[in-house]
Amino acid sequence: MLKKKLTVWIFDATGTPVQKASIPRLLLPMGMLLFIGAAIMVYLGITDYLRLKDATQSIPNLRANLQTQAELVDHQQHQIAAFTLKIEQLKGQLADLHDFEQKIRVIANLDPKDSGESIFGVGGSDPEEIDPTTMIEQDYQDLIRTMHDEINEMDHASHDQQNAFASIFSQLEGKRNLLAATPSIRPVKGWITSRFGRRQSPFTSRSEFHRGLDIATRAGTPILAPADGLVTYSARKGLMGNMITIDHGYGMVTRYGHIQTLLKKKGQRVKRGETIALVGNTGRSTGPHLHYEVRLNGVAVNPMNYFLN
Repeated sequence: MLKKKLTVWIFDATGTPVQKASIPRLLLPMGMLLFIGAAIMVYLGITDYLRLKDATQSIPNLRANLQTQAELVDHQQHQIAAFTLKIEQLKGQLADLHDFEQKIRVIANLDPKDSGESIFGVGGSDPEEIDPTTMIEQDYQDLIRTMHDEINEMDHASHDQQNAFASIFSQLEGKRNLLAATPSIRPVKGWITSRFGRRQSPFTSRSEFHRGLDIATRAGTPILAPADGLVTYSARKGLMGNMITIDHGYGMVTRYGHIQTLLKKKGQRVKRGETIALVGNTGRSTGPHLHYEVRLNGVAVNPMNYFLN
């Protein structure tokens, strides 16, 4: 029968046994297990300490790397926002080309497009709809998706606009004479002080219909013929002062009032851009300016509809 206890003698310095003790037999393996467990815990503690020490030493490098990555991401986001702004500017230029096309169609008497038709199609965003300052607050994937959609939209719009101009060019081939006779440039540079339409008279303060544009500029400024034509009047004419009238053909006539010096005579032919007179202050006028009218088949029309410059 296995003894449950282990007898242990305790000796003095001379080697003489002085005391006998009994130790449970299971205590020895348990002690060994406790010793091994303690050793393992110490090993694990030392390992964790060394690992934490290494990690602590690498924290400055990690912080530097994180800062570099954050700066790179911020720079990329601002680049994307700037690129998006450029896309919006290009969309604005395409919209301007679309308006220019519409003006050409009016001037050349071509079939106009539907006024409600957008160059960017149904559901397309208008220029400047996207605010680039908010771009950096969006998710990166949202930014890329937005830019991709915008570029596709611009690609379709640019192809449509190219086809539209090609169509106009084809139609204009047979209308060169008409275009040469269409008053499409400003006759003088200056400030528009009174527009076409109803206004309050500067002399009577009553409401009246102004049949042209008043363009203020210094006296003696050259007045240019806005299109080819024939001078049909060049003399003084009542409240208009010195006046020139040019018949451009196709029912188109332009009139110029308050002139200082008449440089063309009745019966002379003029070319677009040729100087026909000098700005003055003759007739009923409050200061040096040009009164400019465009008449189509005898009816005054808004000259602003014909300016290409």
